[in-house]
Amino acid sequence: MGKYLLKRLLHGLFSIIVVVAIVMVLIFSLLDRGSIFTNDPIYSKKTGNQMVVYEYQQWKKYGYVEFTEYNDYINELLKNEKISEANAKAAMEIGLSEKGNDDTPIVKEYVKKFTETYEKKGYTVQRLKGKITSSGIQTAATTQQLFAYRDLNLFVRLWDFFSGIITVDSIHSVPEEENIGKRGIKFTLFDPLAGGKFSPAIMGNGTEHKYLLYFDSSFPFIHQNLVSFHMGKSYSMYQGSDLIKVMNSNQGEVVQKDKVFPNGEVKKDYRDLHSVRYSYSVTAEDKALFTSEKRPDLFSGNYATCDPVKSGRSMVGYSFFIGIIATIMTYLLGVPIGILMARKKDKLADKIGTIYLVFIMAVPSLAYIFMFSAIGSTVFKLPTNFRQNAGIAYYILPIISLSLPSIAGIMKWLRRYMIDQMNSDYVKFARAGGLSEGEIFSKHILKNAAIPLVHGIPGSVLGCITGAIITESVYAVPGTGKLLTTSINKHDNGVIVGLTAFYALLSVVSLILGDILMAIVDPRISFTTKGR
Repeated sequence: MGKYLLKRLLHGLFSIIVVVAIVMVLIFSLLDRGSIFTNDPIYSKKTGNQMVVYEYQQWKKYGYVEFTEYNDYINELLKNEKISEANAKAAMEIGLSEKGNDDTPIVKEYVKKFTETYEKKGYTVQRLKGKITSSGIQTAATTQQLFAYRDLNLFVRLWDFFSGIITVDSIHSVPEEENIGKRGIKFTLFDPLAGGKFSPAIMGNGTEHKYLLYFDSSFPFIHQNLVSFHMGKSYSMYQGSDLIKVMNSNQGEVVQKDKVFPNGEVKKDYRDLHSVRYSYSVTAEDKALFTSEKRPDLFSGNYATCDPVKSGRSMVGYSFFIGIIATIMTYLLGVPIGILMARKKDKLADKIGTIYLVFIMAVPSLAYIFMFSAIGSTVFKLPTNFRQNAGIAYYILPIISLSLPSIAGIMKWLRRYMIDQMNSDYVKFARAGGLSEGEIFSKHILKNAAIPLVHGIPGSVLGCITGAIITESVYAVPGTGKLLTTSINKHDNGVIVGLTAFYALLSVVSLILGDILMAIVDPRISFTTKGR
């Protein structure tokens, strides 16, 4: 079984890479890169040279090109002490001519070095002519520009994406010269943020996060900041935020609660203190709150930046809660109804079930979701516009709308599998052996018919994370279902690629877990060829 799982895992990982590569080719090679400016209000305000540079800056951000400006090159030389401050200032005063005829000798020297350096790397160096207006003013649109760029190839994009998926926080995450105190990892049984109560935690100095592992009263009760996952950044929708953070960050209003700070002070605050990270700029007030005189070995350095505590769930939280309840309903209702239809084949129960199946399959999902929404709101007075932090009533219609087609699928396939099994030879032998119809159904037919359905359980559970596009849109649920469609409409390349990889990973994991579950349910299924 181990060899099979390893082989299946490797095939799955290869499939993920291929799928992501195909999506990257579609986005970065076959689609017009100018489309990212469709909804960009800043772009429409740019003109002249300023617009050209802005285009390349955005294309770099979105992953189309590598791009470097001449002034950045000079500043890097200055940082590395390869040019004096005076020469750096002089080298940046390039002339207005596109060919550099009016450059000073020092400018010509460093423009030549810049050009040679980047052309060797395969860049294209471009110089845009400057201009001074009749009134002697040089605007941002007419300023001389010199830069180098090159298109990223597919293999570089793939490497950059997959090599950055997992990062591990270490005691060297904060640069050497920064104020971090003594580097190291410390373990405590009494977390200062728990008010001195027994609460184990692992903390670091020199790490980006102060808390690497900690316990609290919120699900899943044990939390970690040691390993982080990254699947691209969102620029069009969430201004450079990491996709995984967008999906997992709580939404809603900022909430203030009584908090115990490291210095022992208790006061109402909006910050999630366990998310505290190293900050390069800390106010004296914050530093006083996050400095413990009693435990200086645990709290030192500029650790004071925290995420806010919000009242609602995350996108994944809403989608998974609604999805998992709908999945439970699907199996609780779909399985017994499917069994009943099979046992009462061509009778009233089977005919009623068949009418439901035909209705679900014939009517477009958007139509019956709106129909159930109308019935639920008018007859049962249920809310149809989802609100964060609202009561359970707001979840009823989304859950029902999401579960109804899945119930129909379970009914249809279980009925078909059971009817197929009813005509098998082993069933005829069981009847001949004197077993009752009830025993035959429960001990033989149902067990064999359920095997294909069991394979789909992991996929149903993991699929809850991805959300439901139509259901969440109709009921305005702030879940993950809308992310992919919105990112496509907004040309948010990082989100599209990241979600593609995420969905592909979930598919691979669900298939492998489905195989394992089938082998557990049916011992006849083996993943090894030994003895054959």
